[in-house]
Amino acid sequence: MATMRRPWHVLTCLAAASHHVFELGAGTGLVFQPYLGLAGAGALWSVVLPSWLIAAARGSSRWDRPLAFAAGLALGGTVVHYTLWPVEDRNGLLVLVAAEGLRPGQLPAYNAVLYAWGLSALVALVKETPRGARRWAAAGALGAVPLRFSARHHFRWIKEQARANPAWWNRALVESSPEGCPSGRRGTPGERVGG
Repeated sequence: MATMRRPWHVLTCLAAASHHVFELGAGTGLVFQPYLGLAGAGALWSVVLPSWLIAAARGSSRWDRPLAFAAGLALGGTVVHYTLWPVEDRNGLLVLVAAEGLRPGQLPAYNAVLYAWGLSALVALVKETPRGARRWAAAGALGAVPLRFSARHHFRWIKEQARANPAWWNRALVESSPEGCPSGRRGTPGERVGG
């Protein structure tokens, strides 16, 4: 049985997969779905995530740069969520109080997924990424900046899709009563709550 060479990079990949599965399962679509369609985005992630997982598990030094880039992108992607959606400071910890059309009861688990994703990426960079490859993590984190714009587009697009073509993958945005949601909404990009 082979030894897992970079467990924190593996965990970062698994957390990224958990993020995508959580959003799709909650009815908010799949990352890059507005551009590729559901089948295309599903195909993309069904190739990218297992490839990332294998590279992290094997841990060869030839993957130092791509793994650093992926961890930086994961860290940046996590930060995007906390800068795009309304947050509250709860005992020094920022938590999303609305996001992506999720119901309030889904947010604790969603916050946990996001924190696991970001923290595992940070630990992977510190413990399992050679210093010389860490600049690739900075490039990955910068790569998350356009994802902010993509996320805004995704949210506008999926709301329109939910109106025009209600389906299982956009059900969170189908017009319904958002009981328990702040201000009667399920989150608007850029909205801030609390201080």
